[in-house]
Amino acid sequence: MTMISNELATEVVILGAGPGGYSAAFRLADLGKKVTLIECAENLGGVCLNVGCIPSKTLLHAAKIIADAKEMTLCGIDFAPPKIDLEKLRHCKDNVITKLTSGLKMLAKKRKVEIIQGYGKFIAPTQIEVLTSNSTTKTIVNFTNAIIAAGSSSVKLPFIPDDPRVMDSTSALQIQDIPKELLIIGGGIIGLEMATIYHALGSQITIVESCNQLITLIDSDIIKPLEQSVSKKYTKIMLETTVAKVEPKSDGLWVTLKDKNNTVSQLRFDKILVAIGRKPNGKLIGAENANINIDAQGFIPVNSEMRSNIPNIFAIGDIAGNPMLAHKASFEGHLVAEIIAGSNRKFAKEAIPSVAYTDPEIATVGLTENEAKKQNLNYDTAIFPWIASGRSQSMGRSEGLTKLLFDTQTRQILGASIVGSNAGELISEIALAIKMKTTAKDIAQTIHPHPTLSETIMLAAEVFEKTVTDILVK
Repeated sequence: MTMISNELATEVVILGAGPGGYSAAFRLADLGKKVTLIECAENLGGVCLNVGCIPSKTLLHAAKIIADAKEMTLCGIDFAPPKIDLEKLRHCKDNVITKLTSGLKMLAKKRKVEIIQGYGKFIAPTQIEVLTSNSTTKTIVNFTNAIIAAGSSSVKLPFIPDDPRVMDSTSALQIQDIPKELLIIGGGIIGLEMATIYHALGSQITIVESCNQLITLIDSDIIKPLEQSVSKKYTKIMLETTVAKVEPKSDGLWVTLKDKNNTVSQLRFDKILVAIGRKPNGKLIGAENANINIDAQGFIPVNSEMRSNIPNIFAIGDIAGNPMLAHKASFEGHLVAEIIAGSNRKFAKEAIPSVAYTDPEIATVGLTENEAKKQNLNYDTAIFPWIASGRSQSMGRSEGLTKLLFDTQTRQILGASIVGSNAGELISEIALAIKMKTTAKDIAQTIHPHPTLSETIMLAAEVFEKTVTDILVK
């Protein structure tokens, strides 16, 4: 087979077309730069759009409809058990992806962004080599500036067998069938979101987590309502427990588990989902050929301008460090594009929101209380329980709470954690408040509509200001 070789020059080359990569490419094009975008997959959008955020949220919407219908029985409204057509459900999910990826392709074309499909690796400080998937075409891209947006990959456990009944988050989103007994290894955001989907569709869920709580970085009082909710629905939630061995047999997957007391048990499952996190792809891009520093985990260390140790090579998104979030990558993409175009900008990470689309949802921004304690800050918390929220009660979902952190001297907001319905939609107000260095009084004296879930933010600020009348505060 003959290898076809090409060579081209560009002002900016971007390795990876996920949320960070395509955002940077489009912004650079708008600023008049010649841009070349390299992507190994057929479509733009990366993991988030094609096999992550978007398809999972489509399925989570379906799961919420099923769960809401069941909950209405408490109000005297009964629906027939749902008839689930997996093929139509998959088509619905795939149709959403197709619409969005087609839109990105159109936007790239309108902006005259050059796209090369293939696997890109650095071969020199100003060159990237791109090979097509079938290795028939090689393109050398000469660049002035480069943006690395190569993302991350699912972490695998070495002792897990290669068996079609073992899934990662990508294959789980294909929902080929609904296993009766499903084990989810990992009690983080990805594992819990997939648990929400599969439980709604009919699976009996067991979660194994090595730490002492679900979603370990969240404050324990915020996690408690979620743990109480899922413990009523799922077969088992096994904290401080590890998987020692998985044996594939004809009747299922037999899993050996070990708890904190070294007690060993063995359970059988129809399928397993491994969701123990993601790792950056820094060691897969030939970084050593361009003298780019990579840490032991595979992250590329960057400064406040997102520059690597090589000044004309930037890194954004998952590969540039935690948190691994699509909206962080998009923001960084815009920032780097404007820096390359001549703007003087810096990246501050104090207000990056994070959302777990579980049931109930959990959303955080700024500092958690755990982080404030580690930093020895002078802070105080203000909590408004949703049991006192008229809107939450009317929805039959009073398990939530809104928790704000304030600096005790300046009274400026430091962070927020919210657990409850639509927490992800509420957290942006706090992100703006942190960005604007807002005080508790500012929030407390901002009139919110009633009855809404958003007014719990105002009421929590009133708790801090000691002006709240909706609850009694000691």
